[in-house]
Amino acid sequence: GRVSCRFLEKMPKSSPCVSLWLASLASLVVQSVLSSSYTSSSAYQRPGASAKRPGFMERTLILLDVNTRSPIRVLNENFLSLQLDPSIIKDGWLDFLSSKRLVTLARGLSPAFLRFGGKRTDYLQFNNHKNLAKFRGPGPDYYLKNYEDDIVRSDIALDKQKGCKVANHPDIMLELQREKAATTQLVLLKEQLSNIYSNITITARSLDKLYNFADCAGLHLIFGLNALHRNPDNSWNTSSTLSLLKYGAGKKYNISWELGNEPNAYRSMVGRAVNSTQLAQDYTKLRTLLQSVRYYHRAHLYGPNAGRPRKNDAYTPVTYYMDGRVNKVEDFLKTRLLDTLTEQITKVTKVVNTHTPGKKVWLGGLGPAWAGGVSNLSDTYAAGFLWVNTLGMAALQGIDVVLRHSFFDYGYTHLVDQQFNPLPDYWFSLVFKRLVGPRVLAVRVAGLQRKPQPGRVIRDKLRIYAHCTSYYNHNYVRGSITIYIINLHRSRKKIKLAGTLRNNTVHQYLLQPFGPDGLRAKYVQLNGEKLLMMDNETFPELKPKTLRAGRTIAMPPMTIGFYVVKNINAYACRR
Repeated sequence: GRVSCRFLEKMPKSSPCVSLWLASLASLVVQSVLSSSYTSSSAYQRPGASAKRPGFMERTLILLDVNTRSPIRVLNENFLSLQLDPSIIKDGWLDFLSSKRLVTLARGLSPAFLRFGGKRTDYLQFNNHKNLAKFRGPGPDYYLKNYEDDIVRSDIALDKQKGCKVANHPDIMLELQREKAATTQLVLLKEQLSNIYSNITITARSLDKLYNFADCAGLHLIFGLNALHRNPDNSWNTSSTLSLLKYGAGKKYNISWELGNEPNAYRSMVGRAVNSTQLAQDYTKLRTLLQSVRYYHRAHLYGPNAGRPRKNDAYTPVTYYMDGRVNKVEDFLKTRLLDTLTEQITKVTKVVNTHTPGKKVWLGGLGPAWAGGVSNLSDTYAAGFLWVNTLGMAALQGIDVVLRHSFFDYGYTHLVDQQFNPLPDYWFSLVFKRLVGPRVLAVRVAGLQRKPQPGRVIRDKLRIYAHCTSYYNHNYVRGSITIYIINLHRSRKKIKLAGTLRNNTVHQYLLQPFGPDGLRAKYVQLNGEKLLMMDNETFPELKPKTLRAGRTIAMPPMTIGFYVVKNINAYACRR
């Protein structure tokens, strides 16, 4: 899939200058291990042929310590955030965002941003109508009228609710929607592959549903505005945006805004370029518009984002192509792919630090493969190696926010499927949210071998990251540390906590595939218990396994584990 990096930044309220927005990792990918500056394992060399005897790696003991004095990075509280693509208007799923189960699952990942945007951002037009069937997109004729009537009846019932509007949709209604979506998604995929998109109308009713979903789930909505709506002189046409702002203000919708999606790719999409000077003028115009609508005069404005690097862009992003590289489970274990994003992030942050020091970089559109993912791969346990490593590497390199594409949608890169069931990457995200805070700590690792054979024991296939434990988790006092480990080896790894970490009780959250499919499993077990929603409103208990003080951590092959070092009273995590 394609990984495009964009950067994002909040625009100063009083400044006419355009600031930078997000790193649009518009598809999958991945990144690298602990950089060598934080890993004291450089003294170890790759074992020679004589060292590769059976059991060698199993007899290696890894010593792990964490610098608890001060964090090396402090990230946004909403570091792991979400994205929805405007295609959900076309395929009809936007009408089902009021599902009690979807709202519950999204709330599990709060606090977070919800970016409504993507390639189709620049084909969105706002229409201030409540419920026009002609704006809904295609659907099989034989049931369309009854289906539309069901949607209207559902809307009427929701309107009568106070506060958060949630629904339990009948199974037959959901089945009809899945049929409709399957038909529409073939059209959407064809658009994505051809890079030619049709217009989408978002009605007032659709905006109501989108905002209701975000608000009920505790997510802050960032709405992407159409920057390709142009006047004959190529200046930005603000008519649709002004109508949208006035409607949102009237409803008192607390929304932040973004203008356009990857404007440096416009020439290839529509044969029309928007240079950086014009884009700066457009952002100034949008800031003026926001100030003219009283409710939004202090609203946050993010951008611009971009996808491909250009020599003349002051905010050059990077695009990485890996089309066809992920077509079997083993590909998710390749360290070369895992490490690619590290180089891209380094390039992007260097440009940002050169031109706008202090600006934060966001990564957006992240998911495990381009063009909707790969069936039976991108929605399996194996894809979690990429996702968790992405989070760890992005945090280590100071990326402020990572936006996962998509929370719920077509294809295979989402967190929740069309049966409203959480996929493996959802459970990884939930555990991450529950345990990992925004303060990033430096990790130190070393290896001890039973015999003094020359050998580098850490290598690329064991990735270790450490943060202060999330302050939102009231099961742990401030000062606790969360370590998360990805073992890509085909053998078990033993890790001994050393230095400041030794002699402390550890809570283990070991995530393994559940069922006979191995790494292709679509279910996850936590410490041996299969993770399933109890009902539409109740999560399973994420129950840790207690490891007594001084006990060695044993990481099974090809697994991911989170480990909370309790009551360590780390100075970096107390404040």
